[in-house]
Amino acid sequence: MRVLGIDASLRSTGYGIVESRSGRLAAGERGIVRNAGSLAHSACLLRIRREIVAVLARARPDVAALEGGFHFRNARTALVLGEVRGVVIAACAEAGVAVYEYAPRHIKQSLTGFGAADKSQVSKMAMSVLGLDEKPPEDAADALATAICHHQSHSGIAALRPKPI
Repeated sequence: MRVLGIDASLRSTGYGIVESRSGRLAAGERGIVRNAGSLAHSACLLRIRREIVAVLARARPDVAALEGGFHFRNARTALVLGEVRGVVIAACAEAGVAVYEYAPRHIKQSLTGFGAADKSQVSKMAMSVLGLDEKPPEDAADALATAICHHQSHSGIAALRPKPI
């Protein structure tokens, strides 16, 4: 199974492919869609959509895994993230790729055993699981962690598997 993990953000959307090969997880293409602060909001959304569509076409994942929303103190931040997530979900739907959503605590728990782990702990565990020699950029590491979480969630009892959104 090939999973596209996505860490959605307006200015720095991370993505990463994680594939199961002979019972082991391996990292494929990974990167970040960066948008300059000077770029208009609508142009950022369009750029994210185009880049995710291109990754979907190149990598041909079986499914996508997206970090779910969490409690925001700032309504504007929640709205912007919702727009980015909508663009990503629509791009995946257009490509026929089911999207699964995971809570941030669940992703951290599945990689480190601790739901409140910090980003560096999650990144180190993602590197270890995938056998990476160098640390990927933070947002790409978060995307890889989300994809690993999906693999782990689908390796157990079928009745407990999450449903696509």
